Amino acid sequence: MTSTTDLIPAPRALDGPLRCGFVFDERTTLWAGPGTGSTERWLRSVLGPALDLPLPPGPEDSPQAVRLRVDDTLKPEAYRLAVSATWGVEIRGGDPAGVFWGAQTLRQLLGPEAFRRAPVRPGMRYGIPQQTVEDAPRFRWRGLLLDVARHFMPKDGVLRYLDLMAAHKLNVLHLHLTDDQGWRIEIKRHPKLTETGSWRSRTRLGHRASPLWDERPHGGFYTQDDIREIVAYAAQRHISVVPEIDVPGHSQAAIAAYPELGNTDVIDTTALSVWDTWGINPNVLAPTDTTLRFYEGVFEEVLELFPADAAAFSAFVHIGGDECPKDQWRRSPAAQARIKELGLAGEDELQAWFVGHFDRWLAARGRRLIGWDEILEGGLAPGAAVSSWRGYAGGIAAARAGHDVVMCPEQQVYLDHRQAAGEDEPVPIGYVRTLEDVYRFEPVPPQLTAEEAGHVLGTQANVWTEVLEDHARVDYQTFPRLAAFAEVAWSALPTPAERDFADFERRMTAHYARLDALGVAYRPPGGPKPWQRRPGILGRPIDGAPPNR
Repeated sequence: MTSTTDLIPAPRALDGPLRCGFVFDERTTLWAGPGTGSTERWLRSVLGPALDLPLPPGPEDSPQAVRLRVDDTLKPEAYRLAVSATWGVEIRGGDPAGVFWGAQTLRQLLGPEAFRRAPVRPGMRYGIPQQTVEDAPRFRWRGLLLDVARHFMPKDGVLRYLDLMAAHKLNVLHLHLTDDQGWRIEIKRHPKLTETGSWRSRTRLGHRASPLWDERPHGGFYTQDDIREIVAYAAQRHISVVPEIDVPGHSQAAIAAYPELGNTDVIDTTALSVWDTWGINPNVLAPTDTTLRFYEGVFEEVLELFPADAAAFSAFVHIGGDECPKDQWRRSPAAQARIKELGLAGEDELQAWFVGHFDRWLAARGRRLIGWDEILEGGLAPGAAVSSWRGYAGGIAAARAGHDVVMCPEQQVYLDHRQAAGEDEPVPIGYVRTLEDVYRFEPVPPQLTAEEAGHVLGTQANVWTEVLEDHARVDYQTFPRLAAFAEVAWSALPTPAERDFADFERRMTAHYARLDALGVAYRPPGGPKPWQRRPGILGRPIDGAPPNR
């Protein structure tokens, strides 16, 4: 049994708990009102096996019932969870998502055994003290980026992370599907994108300055049915999946598959292969009609696989737009002719034109473009949104210009960055960002007015995988910091300096047991276990305090 005060993310308000309460046993039934079917199925499929209970349908007025209902007097995603010794459990949500988030809280109240796939104590019955939890999210966009391009994460791993996100009330999965090091989504009209672009012959081990190589080929991709499954699985958990197809930089895997996409008048693009190291790649897309038509075809298939439906952010498509070196365009007669033809001032405006083309193309199909903050350079259509990664400045500029923003500043919420100093930390990248640092992250810059701050859709933690070669490494870098991030994104916390990190650490004691039950290979509070270390693999640690701009 778990105390309400052990919940993560922290709820807005609670009444109780009292000693008496509700016991889950063979008599417990499940009643689901209109619009709550996905939560009903989820509860039965998760709590049933964990607690060894059938949870059959039952009457609404049964004192042994768990009741689910949508209550439109509550705000979207808000919920009210009431536990009574005399009339059971009731979860009311402002919408179906709110009911689902209330069910996640119910699972936490039942204890870590509720996070297992089969009963570990057969015959045990689980009680919840009488209490009422009232809760609602601070931000609409509570996201996690998974980079499956640098190191491929098989489909089951993505589904597992959707479950982990749901357990932390996160609701947007940003899936980074393409990069120089791999193309991970099947495009039927361009089969070489996966035949050639989805695998590389070897991989740099560690930071790009490392002399070490893994000489095994690395690759993988999601079939279109895999993508449909991922999107459907996410939707059942009230999570939107935002695909990222990176243009015009970070594109060597695509150029290796289709050399005509590159700047053929500058380099021999037929000699390129999928990149096997890290960093900013000089080989970018050519600003030609051939390239535009090719990627329009790609996006047509992407839109079919990621339909814009009732999910909160399903209309968004991420086009990257970051880290696009201009040297090849400067040397390319074709690119220079395009600049002259369009009356542009130079290569920076050429990139803005490239991004603007897909901004308009997506908008004409009822979609919204989102990209990294470099896309601000040159202007954006009114509906476009910005992922602010180079600190806060891009987000501030975007919000002041009337664009919606997702705050994901590198030095605050890039979870591939190291969690502690010291030689035991595996493949240390960047500045130290501790659990407490993430807990004190504030997504809304104080420079914004209330009106401007209204453009901050929310926040996102990013997990880049250059040095994360498997799910255990992803787990280690992501957890426990994702739990702190989830509370920042969901809960109505005070200012960073006033946040009670000691209480959060106390609640994490209970939460570590949940993560253990889920099989998460998190970083222990005392430091990495011997098998989590990576001695001899070079990272790039940076000392001192990170910039906060």
